[in-house]
Amino acid sequence: MRIEKDFIGTCEIADDALYGINSIRARDNFPDATPFHQEWYQAVGTVKQACYETYAKFKQAALSKFPDKDIKYIDDVVIEVMTQSAIEVSRGDYFSHFIVPAIQGGAGTSINLNINEIIANSSLIKLGKSTGDYKSIDPIEQANIFQSTNDVIPTALKVAVISLFKELDELINEVLQSLEFLENQTRNSLRQSYTQMQAAVPSSYDKLISGYNNALSRDWWRVSKCFERIKEVNLGGGAIGTGMSIPSFFIVEVVNQLQRLTGLPITRSENLSDNTANLDSFVEVHATIKAHAVNLEKMVSDLRLLGSDLFKNREIYLPQKQVGSSIMPGKVNPVIPEFVISAAHKIYANDQLISSLCAQGCLDLNAYLPTIGHALLESIKLLIACNKTIKTNLLAEIKFNKIKDEDSILLNPSITTALSPYIGYHHASELSAYMNAKHCTIVEANNKLQLIDGNVLAGLLKPEQLLKLGYRLNDVKDN
Repeated sequence: MRIEKDFIGTCEIADDALYGINSIRARDNFPDATPFHQEWYQAVGTVKQACYETYAKFKQAALSKFPDKDIKYIDDVVIEVMTQSAIEVSRGDYFSHFIVPAIQGGAGTSINLNINEIIANSSLIKLGKSTGDYKSIDPIEQANIFQSTNDVIPTALKVAVISLFKELDELINEVLQSLEFLENQTRNSLRQSYTQMQAAVPSSYDKLISGYNNALSRDWWRVSKCFERIKEVNLGGGAIGTGMSIPSFFIVEVVNQLQRLTGLPITRSENLSDNTANLDSFVEVHATIKAHAVNLEKMVSDLRLLGSDLFKNREIYLPQKQVGSSIMPGKVNPVIPEFVISAAHKIYANDQLISSLCAQGCLDLNAYLPTIGHALLESIKLLIACNKTIKTNLLAEIKFNKIKDEDSILLNPSITTALSPYIGYHHASELSAYMNAKHCTIVEANNKLQLIDGNVLAGLLKPEQLLKLGYRLNDVKDN
């Protein structure tokens, strides 16, 4: 065991632990088991790498310009091993030594210090020294050089978010391709439409699917715009964005170095203080992905309903993915839509959480960044999971019961809507009332009431005519 101390007191820590006293205090102060997102942890490693590499450039430039100036610099070997440790963190190494929970106080200071301790102690081991030998490599003096929690942690969050947005962007596009395939597969296949859960005018499966396709196309466009909304970072701004105690060289160069490392469209904010104090960009991008959750829920809710046993003549057959009951043999439930609906409502809850906590920012900083970031990352990852399972476990195997025009379509009184331009609303209502009373088709009702020529009616009831967008005046005149 080793003893570490701070100005509050001392703490006993296992020799093989890469975390230190600050991490222990955070774990004890925030006794919650909600795990921290590994993507954020890894992004902090990348940001630290950019900081160390920028420091190395700063040191070289300073020594070249001011060789005789008495300035104390970090040794090159220490910079090198910390850079290597930061790279390892960016790969996900040492994550078991990250012991700070997702829900915490302190604006992310515990996140930063836990990773500083991991970097310092793993670097000490590389140099053949003991963990906790902070006289050789200190978690704050060296591992946190020219950094603040308030610029490193939100910058890392944006790196993680943008990286996940890229994955979400690709998956939405894959779902769109699946919908386009189904749309083409069901072209002009008649189906009964419903408004307010009541039978309405005839439609087709491809029209239904095209609506989902267009909605998700809008989602794809919106997500692609999120990169612009969240690309500005405050790295180099220090505690409140003023850059106090940080060299100008570092401030100007560090974001460029991060951009080179990540290949992401990251830029330094023109107003670092604003970027530090105000988190409305997170509100904006989460609202965008909330819209995607809404569209996914609408789509899977429709498919769940159409594929349910509530329909006497089931229109859609959902894939059978797992046993649905521990007591009822042979039962299968719509688990994919249920998963997506559950995830969507979690995202709606996160949206309220993010909005309210972003508004809780006080003066020059928002202390609730860890919870805001956790909720945002959770929502994106849920949407990634939703799109994956929709594509693989729902759309890839869904089956459509393509009905014939002489079936239920002709029994639906709403089909008389097609005759309104020819015989008027009131005569069409007579047909509809007769169909309801006698439970007969529109053809049978017209044979009795003789409200429109039988040949004209037959032409109007052809699928291509029922699905045609609007009518021409010549059609009415000719009949």
